[in-house]
Amino acid sequence: MRARNKGKRINGYPEDYIVFDLETTGVNPDMDDIIEISALRVCGHKVRAEYSTLVNPGRHIPAGATAVNGITDEMVKDAPDIKTAIEGFLEFIGDSVLVGHNIHTFDTNFIYDAAWDAFGKELGNDYIDTLYMARRCLPELSHHKLTDIAAHFQIGTEGAHRAMADCLMNQKCFEELGKLQKDNTEEEPVCPRCGGTLIRRKGKFGEFYGCDSFPRCRFTRNI
Repeated sequence: MRARNKGKRINGYPEDYIVFDLETTGVNPDMDDIIEISALRVCGHKVRAEYSTLVNPGRHIPAGATAVNGITDEMVKDAPDIKTAIEGFLEFIGDSVLVGHNIHTFDTNFIYDAAWDAFGKELGNDYIDTLYMARRCLPELSHHKLTDIAAHFQIGTEGAHRAMADCLMNQKCFEELGKLQKDNTEEEPVCPRCGGTLIRRKGKFGEFYGCDSFPRCRFTRNI
Protein backbone atom coordinates (compact mmCIF):
# COMPACT_ATOMS: atom_id res chain seq x y z
CA MET A 1 0.00 0.00 0.00
CA ARG A 2 1.47 3.35 -0.99
CA ALA A 3 1.74 6.31 1.36
CA ARG A 4 -0.53 9.20 0.38
CA ASN A 5 0.07 12.75 1.57
CA LYS A 6 -3.57 13.75 1.15
CA GLY A 7 -5.34 16.85 2.41
CA LYS A 8 -7.17 16.69 5.74
CA ARG A 9 -10.63 15.33 6.29
CA ILE A 10 -12.47 18.22 7.88
CA ASN A 11 -15.89 19.01 9.34
CA GLY A 12 -17.85 21.97 8.12
CA TYR A 13 -20.59 23.40 5.97
CA PRO A 14 -18.90 25.75 3.49
CA GLU A 15 -20.83 27.87 1.00
CA ASP A 16 -18.39 27.00 -1.80
CA TYR A 17 -17.10 23.51 -2.53
CA ILE A 18 -16.71 20.78 -5.17
CA VAL A 19 -18.75 17.60 -4.82
CA PHE A 20 -17.34 14.67 -6.79
CA ASP A 21 -17.82 10.98 -7.40
CA LEU A 22 -16.05 8.18 -9.26
CA GLU A 23 -16.96 4.90 -10.86
CA THR A 24 -14.21 2.29 -10.95
CA THR A 25 -13.45 -1.25 -12.09
CA GLY A 26 -13.24 -2.39 -8.47
CA VAL A 27 -12.52 -1.29 -4.91
CA ASN A 28 -8.71 -1.57 -4.74
CA PRO A 29 -6.86 1.56 -5.96
CA ASP A 30 -3.64 -0.47 -6.26
CA MET A 31 -5.24 -2.85 -8.77
CA ASP A 32 -8.37 -1.19 -10.19
CA ASP A 33 -8.98 1.81 -12.46
CA ILE A 34 -11.25 4.84 -12.70
CA ILE A 35 -13.84 4.59 -15.48
CA GLU A 36 -15.91 7.71 -14.76
CA ILE A 37 -15.28 11.06 -13.02
CA SER A 38 -17.95 13.65 -12.28
CA ALA A 39 -17.89 16.85 -10.24
CA LEU A 40 -20.08 19.84 -9.45
CA ARG A 41 -18.82 23.30 -8.52
CA VAL A 42 -21.05 24.80 -5.83
CA CYS A 43 -20.92 28.52 -4.99
CA GLY A 44 -23.20 30.05 -2.38
CA HIS A 45 -24.84 26.62 -1.92
CA LYS A 46 -25.91 26.61 -5.62
CA VAL A 47 -24.56 24.40 -8.41
CA ARG A 48 -22.75 26.64 -10.90
CA ALA A 49 -20.75 24.30 -13.14
CA GLU A 50 -20.08 20.63 -13.79
CA TYR A 51 -17.35 18.33 -15.07
CA SER A 52 -18.03 14.79 -16.20
CA THR A 53 -16.26 12.25 -18.36
CA LEU A 54 -16.07 8.53 -18.90
CA VAL A 55 -12.52 7.16 -18.79
CA ASN A 56 -11.00 4.44 -20.96
CA PRO A 57 -9.02 2.23 -18.55
CA GLY A 58 -7.16 0.50 -21.35
CA ARG A 59 -8.43 -2.89 -20.28
CA HIS A 60 -11.59 -4.94 -19.97
CA ILE A 61 -14.13 -3.71 -17.44
CA PRO A 62 -15.06 -6.66 -15.19
CA ALA A 63 -18.63 -7.89 -15.30
CA GLY A 64 -18.97 -7.23 -11.58
CA ALA A 65 -18.25 -3.54 -12.07
CA THR A 66 -20.66 -3.28 -15.00
CA ALA A 67 -23.36 -4.92 -12.87
CA VAL A 68 -23.00 -2.08 -10.34
CA ASN A 69 -22.61 1.00 -12.56
CA GLY A 70 -23.74 -0.16 -15.99
CA ILE A 71 -20.55 1.05 -17.69
CA THR A 72 -19.32 -1.26 -20.46
CA ASP A 73 -16.23 -1.57 -22.65
CA GLU A 74 -18.25 -0.26 -25.60
CA MET A 75 -19.21 2.89 -23.67
CA VAL A 76 -15.61 3.83 -22.89
CA LYS A 77 -13.88 2.80 -26.11
CA ASP A 78 -13.71 6.40 -27.39
CA ALA A 79 -13.39 8.04 -23.94
CA PRO A 80 -10.19 9.86 -22.91
CA ASP A 81 -7.47 8.05 -21.00
CA ILE A 82 -6.95 8.68 -17.29
CA LYS A 83 -4.19 11.25 -17.83
CA THR A 84 -6.47 13.46 -19.93
CA ALA A 85 -9.44 12.95 -17.62
CA ILE A 86 -7.52 13.67 -14.43
CA GLU A 87 -5.97 16.78 -15.96
CA GLY A 88 -9.43 18.18 -16.63
CA PHE A 89 -10.60 17.24 -13.15
CA LEU A 90 -7.64 18.86 -11.40
CA GLU A 91 -8.14 22.05 -13.41
CA PHE A 92 -11.84 22.04 -12.49
CA ILE A 93 -11.36 21.59 -8.73
CA GLY A 94 -8.40 23.92 -8.20
CA ASP A 95 -7.78 24.22 -4.46
CA SER A 96 -11.45 23.92 -3.47
CA VAL A 97 -12.71 21.87 -0.55
CA LEU A 98 -13.95 18.53 -1.88
CA VAL A 99 -17.18 16.85 -0.77
CA GLY A 100 -18.15 13.25 -1.41
CA HIS A 101 -19.59 10.09 0.12
CA ASN A 102 -17.11 7.55 1.49
CA ILE A 103 -14.29 9.49 -0.14
CA HIS A 104 -12.00 9.27 2.91
CA THR A 105 -11.10 5.65 2.20
CA PHE A 106 -12.14 5.31 -1.46
CA ASP A 107 -12.45 8.14 -3.99
CA THR A 108 -9.63 10.36 -2.70
CA ASN A 109 -7.24 7.39 -2.82
CA PHE A 110 -8.10 6.66 -6.47
CA ILE A 111 -7.82 10.34 -7.42
CA TYR A 112 -4.60 10.83 -5.47
CA ASP A 113 -2.96 7.86 -7.18
CA ALA A 114 -4.15 8.93 -10.63
CA ALA A 115 -2.83 12.48 -10.19
CA TRP A 116 0.48 11.24 -8.86
CA ASP A 117 0.95 8.61 -11.58
CA ALA A 118 0.02 11.02 -14.37
CA PHE A 119 1.77 14.21 -13.24
CA GLY A 120 3.67 13.53 -10.01
CA LYS A 121 1.15 15.87 -8.37
CA GLU A 122 -0.20 15.34 -4.86
CA LEU A 123 -3.90 15.91 -4.21
CA GLY A 124 -3.71 18.23 -1.23
CA ASN A 125 -7.31 19.47 -1.14
CA ASP A 126 -9.04 19.24 2.23
CA TYR A 127 -12.28 17.27 2.03
CA ILE A 128 -15.56 16.54 3.78
CA ASP A 129 -16.87 12.98 3.79
CA THR A 130 -20.66 12.87 3.98
CA LEU A 131 -20.54 9.30 5.29
CA TYR A 132 -18.98 10.49 8.56
CA MET A 133 -21.22 13.55 8.55
CA ALA A 134 -24.33 11.37 8.20
CA ARG A 135 -23.23 9.07 11.01
CA ARG A 136 -22.99 12.09 13.30
CA CYS A 137 -26.15 13.87 12.16
CA LEU A 138 -28.40 10.85 11.56
CA PRO A 139 -27.49 8.27 14.21
CA GLU A 140 -31.03 6.89 14.05
CA LEU A 141 -30.42 5.38 10.58
CA SER A 142 -29.34 1.75 10.59
CA HIS A 143 -27.34 2.24 7.38
CA HIS A 144 -25.65 5.32 5.94
CA LYS A 145 -25.28 4.55 2.25
CA LEU A 146 -25.86 7.55 0.01
CA THR A 147 -29.21 6.16 -1.11
CA ASP A 148 -30.28 5.68 2.53
CA ILE A 149 -29.49 9.30 3.32
CA ALA A 150 -31.25 10.51 0.18
CA ALA A 151 -34.34 8.48 1.06
CA HIS A 152 -34.35 9.97 4.55
CA PHE A 153 -34.46 13.49 3.08
CA GLN A 154 -36.91 12.41 0.33
CA ILE A 155 -34.33 13.09 -2.37
CA GLY A 156 -34.64 11.09 -5.59
CA THR A 157 -32.19 8.22 -6.12
CA GLU A 158 -32.78 7.62 -9.83
CA GLY A 159 -29.55 6.84 -11.67
CA ALA A 160 -27.63 5.88 -8.52
CA HIS A 161 -24.16 4.42 -9.10
CA ARG A 162 -23.41 6.67 -12.04
CA ALA A 163 -21.00 9.42 -11.09
CA MET A 164 -23.01 12.51 -12.07
CA ALA A 165 -26.26 11.17 -10.62
CA ASP A 166 -24.48 10.46 -7.35
CA CYS A 167 -22.93 13.95 -7.35
CA LEU A 168 -26.33 15.58 -7.78
CA MET A 169 -27.84 13.36 -5.10
CA ASN A 170 -25.01 13.94 -2.65
CA GLN A 171 -24.96 17.70 -3.17
CA LYS A 172 -28.59 17.83 -2.02
CA CYS A 173 -27.85 15.48 0.88
CA PHE A 174 -24.85 17.57 1.95
CA GLU A 175 -26.96 20.72 2.07
CA GLU A 176 -29.51 18.98 4.29
CA LEU A 177 -26.82 17.47 6.53
CA GLY A 178 -25.12 20.85 6.75
CA LYS A 179 -28.28 22.42 8.11
CA LEU A 180 -28.57 19.72 10.77
CA GLN A 181 -24.93 20.12 11.70
CA LYS A 182 -25.26 23.90 11.87
CA ASP A 183 -28.29 23.61 14.15
CA ASN A 184 -26.40 21.30 16.51
CA THR A 185 -25.10 23.66 19.17
CA GLU A 186 -22.89 21.02 20.81
CA GLU A 187 -19.28 21.81 19.99
CA GLU A 188 -17.51 18.79 18.51
CA PRO A 189 -13.78 18.60 19.33
CA VAL A 190 -11.55 18.29 16.29
CA CYS A 191 -8.68 15.80 15.99
CA PRO A 192 -5.45 17.83 15.77
CA ARG A 193 -3.76 15.05 13.84
CA CYS A 194 -6.14 14.38 10.92
CA GLY A 195 -8.95 16.95 11.21
CA GLY A 196 -11.59 14.34 12.03
CA THR A 197 -14.06 14.48 14.89
CA LEU A 198 -13.22 13.34 18.41
CA ILE A 199 -16.01 11.24 19.86
CA ARG A 200 -16.59 9.96 23.38
CA ARG A 201 -15.61 6.34 23.90
CA LYS A 202 -15.44 4.04 26.90
CA GLY A 203 -12.24 2.19 27.65
CA LYS A 204 -10.69 0.06 30.36
CA PHE A 205 -9.85 3.14 32.40
CA GLY A 206 -13.01 5.14 31.73
CA GLU A 207 -14.19 7.56 29.05
CA PHE A 208 -11.87 9.23 26.57
CA TYR A 209 -11.99 11.04 23.24
CA GLY A 210 -11.04 8.95 20.22
CA CYS A 211 -10.81 9.99 16.57
CA ASP A 212 -13.70 8.85 14.38
CA SER A 213 -11.13 7.99 11.70
CA PHE A 214 -9.90 5.04 13.77
CA PRO A 215 -8.07 2.81 12.89
CA ARG A 216 -6.52 5.08 10.26
CA CYS A 217 -5.94 7.71 12.94
CA ARG A 218 -5.35 6.51 16.52
CA PHE A 219 -5.28 9.87 18.27
CA THR A 220 -6.84 9.89 21.75
CA ARG A 221 -7.33 12.52 24.43
CA ASN A 222 -8.37 12.29 28.04
CA ILE A 223 -11.71 13.81 29.03
